[in-house]
Amino acid sequence: MEKDIFKLEEYGINVSLGIEYTGSRSKYIRAIQRYYESYESNRSRVTEALNAMDLDNYVITVHSLKSNSKMIGATELGSGFEVLEMAGRDGDTAAVMAETPTILDYYDILISNLRKFCEYSDDPVADEISADEARSIKDELLEALDEYDDELSAKLVARLFGYPFTDGYLNKLRSAKALIGDFMYDEAADIIREIAEAI
Repeated sequence: MEKDIFKLEEYGINVSLGIEYTGSRSKYIRAIQRYYESYESNRSRVTEALNAMDLDNYVITVHSLKSNSKMIGATELGSGFEVLEMAGRDGDTAAVMAETPTILDYYDILISNLRKFCEYSDDPVADEISADEARSIKDELLEALDEYDDELSAKLVARLFGYPFTDGYLNKLRSAKALIGDFMYDEAADIIREIAEAI
């Protein structure tokens, strides 16, 4: 399923800058998905640290949010988290208490805007892998498919999403993933052999 990532610019995200930071379109999409999926845990960490006035953990979390926001091109929000980080480092509890709710509101809005984009695809969010790793996983996957091991096959095909395939081969990988889910192992194996040409 294709993603028109430049629609994200409607939400104040500098997509070109994000691609530049992450290195490629596919890596950028994975970065956006990770950013979206880490929202609940990161937001909880900020509020818990704020409520406990635990400035050490507060600074660690907002520093990470600053870096990750800037990495995906959400520069304005990244700058907001940077203000919080500096206030926390300075021990300025008044500024931390006053500014955090506003920045978190902007964070909530951005995540709400990202929801359709991130839930549009059910691609697994996989760690980036090299060509050698992808070829090794492909061999394991073909063996798992030959043995009709649905659980291992599902895990291995998910790991292949960490390789920066072009959109055409990504579509083939999605088809293979769906076929594995339908227990159509021979058909999935044929597609994986096609995909192997792109690694």
